[in-house]
Amino acid sequence: MTRRDLFTAGAAGFALSFAARRAVAQAPAPMPAPILPVNSRSLVGLMKGEDRRKNVFEALMAIDQEIAPVLKTKKYVVIKPNNVSTVNQLATTHADAMRGELDYLERRFKGQVIIAESSAGNTMDGFENFRYTRLPGEYKSLDIRLVDLNEEAKYEVLPVLDADLHLQPVRLAARLLDPDAFVLCSAALKTHNVVVATLSVKNMTLGAPLHQAPKETKHWNDKRAYHGGVRQTHYDMMLTAQKMKPFWGATVIDGFEGMQGNGPASGTPVPSRIAIASRDYLAADRVGVEAMGVNPGWPGYLLYCWQMGLGQYDLNKIDIVGEKLASVTRKYQLHGDIERELQWLGPMVDVPAKLG
Repeated sequence: MTRRDLFTAGAAGFALSFAARRAVAQAPAPMPAPILPVNSRSLVGLMKGEDRRKNVFEALMAIDQEIAPVLKTKKYVVIKPNNVSTVNQLATTHADAMRGELDYLERRFKGQVIIAESSAGNTMDGFENFRYTRLPGEYKSLDIRLVDLNEEAKYEVLPVLDADLHLQPVRLAARLLDPDAFVLCSAALKTHNVVVATLSVKNMTLGAPLHQAPKETKHWNDKRAYHGGVRQTHYDMMLTAQKMKPFWGATVIDGFEGMQGNGPASGTPVPSRIAIASRDYLAADRVGVEAMGVNPGWPGYLLYCWQMGLGQYDLNKIDIVGEKLASVTRKYQLHGDIERELQWLGPMVDVPAKLG
């Protein structure tokens, strides 16, 4: 074989490999059978319009009959935003989305509302930058407080799998596991650099692990434990969702301006102009991935949650009030690492590379 023959064969092999990997990335993923089937139907509000705040309010109103009775049994409300960044507004929950949530709560709840987050950076800096600090003065009847869960430092321990498939304990914010709280997830519609898409379940399960408080000198970050590999991340998120599910009240996914490409922090905007709400976080996320044009078989953590009975992921058993799903669907550009992200779908031939 000449050097030219060797080069040609190598190039052909590379091209075939690339084509094969691309085909895997584009092929429909099989939907596994649930281990603990959820046979009940779930209700999802889906609204579209040119006013973010109004969209969120109307999405919650669409499922009011399910929220209101539960809200009456709780002592206070926790709103959990997505502040993966403390400086990039596109990557985070917008204050107007929370205004829509607070507009809804103001008419139905008299008491304390805690806006609580464990941001990857300094939580209170994010609250100031995104103008959450204005909200207490706008809704005085709700007694709003802003809480940095890292600073509060109250937690429960959960063991997850690390990169070597060993058990590793993580500290989850106790306030998100309080039976006296109505936990309202305030998520965003975004692509992701490890798990394909981030919506309600991702916001809660990766928002709950804590890291060192701003004044602590010793560095620790339990969020990093979830980045052990393309398989462990999905499984660890499902374990966390199992622990948190009994305390979830309702969720809102603000897709007024979604993020595509290199999410969850560095992507580009998509003017989807929608809001999704449900008491079933998994059902809301299924509607969300459909609205993004994402194959619902790709986010492994959502499939695992469905298999374990944590919510309804079967679109045929989800009742959507408001917009028709087909009318709001847009094809989001996925993260540049999508082919590596999807390695979890195939056989495990070696310990997968770490991502994220």
